[in-house]
Amino acid sequence: MPENREREPLKFAYWVPNVSGGLVVSNIEQRTDWSYDYNRELAVLAERNGFDYALTQVRYLAGYGAAYQQESTAFSLALLLATRRLKVIAAVHPGLWHPAVLAKLVATADHLSGGRAAVNVVSGWFKGEFTALGEPWLEHDERYRRAEEFIRVLRASWTEEPAEFAGDFYRLRGYDLRPKPPAVPGRAHPEVFQGGNSTAARAMAGRVSDWYFSNGKDFEGVTEQVEEVGAAARAHGRRVRFGLNGFLIARDTEAEARETLREIVAKADVEAVRGFRDAVRQAGAATGDRKGMWADSTFDDLVQYNDGFRSRLIGTPEQVAHRIVEYRRRGVDLLLLGFLHYHEEVAHFGRTVLPIVRELEASLDASAAVAEPTAAVARAAAVAQAAGPITEPAATEPVTVEPIAAAEPSAAEPTTAAGPTTAAGPTTAAEPSAAQPAADPEPKTDPEPIGARP
Repeated sequence: MPENREREPLKFAYWVPNVSGGLVVSNIEQRTDWSYDYNRELAVLAERNGFDYALTQVRYLAGYGAAYQQESTAFSLALLLATRRLKVIAAVHPGLWHPAVLAKLVATADHLSGGRAAVNVVSGWFKGEFTALGEPWLEHDERYRRAEEFIRVLRASWTEEPAEFAGDFYRLRGYDLRPKPPAVPGRAHPEVFQGGNSTAARAMAGRVSDWYFSNGKDFEGVTEQVEEVGAAARAHGRRVRFGLNGFLIARDTEAEARETLREIVAKADVEAVRGFRDAVRQAGAATGDRKGMWADSTFDDLVQYNDGFRSRLIGTPEQVAHRIVEYRRRGVDLLLLGFLHYHEEVAHFGRTVLPIVRELEASLDASAAVAEPTAAVARAAAVAQAAGPITEPAATEPVTVEPIAAAEPSAAEPTTAAGPTTAAGPTTAAEPSAAQPAADPEPKTDPEPIGARP
């Protein structure tokens, strides 16, 4: 289980469909569009239905079901200006941006939006994009080394006056970005997200990132990554928040939801899925421990290209909500969601799933608040028992003391024993949480990065 921390409501993000083809590589009907007008309406709708973030995808070449792609940073700024509270995360590639130039763009977007701009640093998986643009294609761990320097330069540009940096990939010599991003409570600078699954990705997140995005995973896979990334962050005196990808299908009945999933996979664009699989197959084997992205993804998994089906957010609103809250209990801070029919399903999520999630969260937190004092008493008892019984000291010969003159009485007030400390909060036990772990029949190992739409 993750370390104890202040409990916060789970946050929700959605994949922005700013590339054509929707969020599944399938010929099933998807009432989703990549145009700005559609996405502006979607952003406002999502903001009204409980979403905190939106993630714009980054692609530079057509393929794998995405014939058209809107550029992520420009699209993000447009969505920021169309909304009031929604934070928009632009996916970006080191190697195709200079980080200090991007820092200037994001700082400007942050001012224009009142401090709501963020970035998702994608180390890169699609070799064809880099070679088509005449940029070198680095091996796996070198891409993560470059990405780490990229993030360090972003942070230095936003926070130092002037910024200095000397790395293997980037240099800053007295760079003074002005204006700096606006001061926003709860953050030191615009938030930096990062995707990954490999050992290199997890270690990098612990050193420099604010958020770690994971591809879709079952409960066991999430727990393993939360613990490893958390340990890496603690080793550097930091905390990294954890985001999980999931494709959500909430229907009136479980049978209807599962039938929708079956139809998506049955109507998969086989040629496009196989092409994507062939393009990323080398990435899964790029690391010695074979923890690279999509290392064990099946054909069915790749129909949703960030393994969103593996999180199994499929069923009735009640079933989906219970599973979401169990992910939160295991350390997930944010769910990044995709949908088949965005406008209808985002509204349905806000109307039917989210209220149950909030109710279950409140119940879970109340139960934990009641349990904490009991657990503290049990720990104290265990410590006392381990120390052994207290024995009277052995008898000794009496000691004769010469009398001395009586001292004047002390002017100090007598000391009284402090009264018992009572725990804040309710004194009656809350109803137990209904969020119980579900069985996970699928494989227990999982894939890598997020943000680059195949």
